[in-house]
Amino acid sequence: MAFLEIDGVHKSYGHHEVLKGVTLNVERHEVVCLIGASGSGKSTLLRCVNALEDIQDGVIRIDGDTVTGAGVDLNALRRDVGIVFQSYNLFPHMSVLENIMLAPMRVGGVKKREALERAERLLESVGMEDKAKSYPDMLSGGQQQRVAIVRALAMQPRVMLLDEITAALDPELVGDVLEIVRELAHGGLTMLLATHEMGFAKEVASQVCFLDAGSILERGSAQDIFENPREERTQQFLSRVVKSGRL
Repeated sequence: MAFLEIDGVHKSYGHHEVLKGVTLNVERHEVVCLIGASGSGKSTLLRCVNALEDIQDGVIRIDGDTVTGAGVDLNALRRDVGIVFQSYNLFPHMSVLENIMLAPMRVGGVKKREALERAERLLESVGMEDKAKSYPDMLSGGQQQRVAIVRALAMQPRVMLLDEITAALDPELVGDVLEIVRELAHGGLTMLLATHEMGFAKEVASQVCFLDAGSILERGSAQDIFENPREERTQQFLSRVVKSGRL
């Protein structure tokens, strides 16, 4: 039994089927990268795992527990499954520390002192301890994204979902954010991420899935997918990526 099981998941918006029976297993400590063109279903799949979107059919399990359908404890799910988006979604009226401490205290029941110590420790780990009392509009995009990652980590999740977290960043800021994700991967955090950063995916992924029109068309090791893709559609996609200089 895989740690994260996505089994036959269908998701539609009206008559538009976005996910068409997606099945994917993610083992504990594995880093799985979802690649594919915009609109292929990557972000929707991540949102379904975190129950930000309901699914019409199929089931998602974490460590054997079903986390889709009626009766799911959403607070418990979101303690276990952190998610970071390409738009940072920080609360503008709260300082960096307050943003990070909020969920552990409100959702996790963590005492204020422990939440503060956890937040300070995490900020130090990403080199941002000097920004603890700053507000989001005082930070660069890369700094805001690092805070968003730390905020998710403050819940001590068992699975981390990352949705195109560098897409909104200036190119010179991408490296700092990816370095944090690289360290998390090396530390053994189970991650499922959608990304356009193909070189990064090739480096960190234990498994790569190419999505096309709501289905996983091809999956395999990073070496298999990037160096010897079998499907013509995967070959076309990666060829364009290479021409654009992103691989």
